[in-house]
Amino acid sequence: MTKELRRLSIIMLLMFVTLFGATSWIQVVEANALAENPENRRALYDSFEVQRGSIIAGDQVIATSVPSGDVYSWQRQYVDAQMWAPVTGYINPVLQSATGIEQAMNRELSGSAGSQFFSRIDQILTGQPQRGSNVLLTLDPVVQQAAYEALGDYEGAVVAIEPSTGRILAMVTSPSYDTNLLAAHDADAVNTTYNELLAAANDPLWNRATGDSLNPPGSTFKLVVASAALASGDFTPDSTFDNPSSWVLPGTTTTIRNFDGGTCGSGDQVTLATALRLSCNIPMAQLAVQLGDDAIRAEAEKYGFDTTFEIPLTTIASTYPAGPLTDDRTALTGFGQENVLASPLQMAMVAAGIANDGSVMNPRMVDQVVAPDLTVQQTFENTEFRRALTTADAATMTTMMIANVSDGAASGARIDGVDVAGKTGTAEHGPGDPYTLWFTGFAPADDPQVAVAVMIENGGGLGQSGTSNGIAAPIAKRVIEAVLGR
Repeated sequence: MTKELRRLSIIMLLMFVTLFGATSWIQVVEANALAENPENRRALYDSFEVQRGSIIAGDQVIATSVPSGDVYSWQRQYVDAQMWAPVTGYINPVLQSATGIEQAMNRELSGSAGSQFFSRIDQILTGQPQRGSNVLLTLDPVVQQAAYEALGDYEGAVVAIEPSTGRILAMVTSPSYDTNLLAAHDADAVNTTYNELLAAANDPLWNRATGDSLNPPGSTFKLVVASAALASGDFTPDSTFDNPSSWVLPGTTTTIRNFDGGTCGSGDQVTLATALRLSCNIPMAQLAVQLGDDAIRAEAEKYGFDTTFEIPLTTIASTYPAGPLTDDRTALTGFGQENVLASPLQMAMVAAGIANDGSVMNPRMVDQVVAPDLTVQQTFENTEFRRALTTADAATMTTMMIANVSDGAASGARIDGVDVAGKTGTAEHGPGDPYTLWFTGFAPADDPQVAVAVMIENGGGLGQSGTSNGIAAPIAKRVIEAVLGR
């Protein structure tokens, strides 16, 4: 073999190895990412050629496929569509799109996931029609129904989480929409419906629960600030702060006040426990300045702020403003203002983390993927996100949150015979704009079964007259009662 031929052979071999390596990388390592990419139309088209698996919550099938009698073969049908819309989403060949669980678990539902390889081989060998697998959700239909009915016509969202596992028990958003209308195969009708929903002033296509509409968390964020204070080791519930009826933000001429315009209880000094119980802004602003924005941001991130979660729906990260912040801006974050933004899912995680002895679990919506023959193909485990507090500090936070409900600003969440730990929040926007109303908490306090976050936009239709204790807290109460079977 001549030198030139040998060199050419080596080059050809290297090119072959490179090509083989590249294709293997794409087919093996990047296969899942490419298949789940919403821009991959081939994966979407393939999913219409098979009977998709069902989406199941508890003992209820909430999404299934039926013969369509057209070129797409199968059409999705949704039960209680508006209630489950933020969970299931929809899939439609006309729009060439999918959302919610339909998109996030598309490969499993269409039977093309790696875990379903042997099932596909078996279907081919036995001549069975190809079918997708069923997705079993963590959501509880009873709790979902309670949250949906309690939220009613308010604009907002409700999220309920099992603190010890991170399993999402309910996810409701309002206003909602009928996913069946977007699953139809009539192109003109579907496009008309979609355009109407897209143009609607109240944004029914938004999933307010996971962050499509982030809001300042208001005083519910005081839980994070108090948590940072305890974690620092420099503060206790008995730590005191000045108690004026108004306070000028450091380095400015801007004056802030407590929500009722008065002092935080009587006396020239107020404790952290009282400030949290009565939801006072001034002492929490003073505390925030003493802690500094780095400490608050670090604690917020332990609860999940500034992180995007795959539950498997992709969430929008809640945020604490990037630093360094001046003292006046840090003071405003002490009561959940100054560009602190959160989703109901995030604030449910804060309550759940405190409830779970300070351990914040990764939230999730899926328990198992099950084949048509009932073979379990995939099981999703409970995993810890981060530890936000020691067990002792979490117990201290719980005690203060119980007082907030039993004898404080969150009395609307009281349940006879049950210790509820909670915190209300009223977030301000522009001058004269309606408030955003919040509640987050958990119960029973001594053995937490559920953590709930409620967010109500536009003041619940009452402008600045709506209150978190009057609107958000009672909604959370109904959800907690559903979990506890009361």
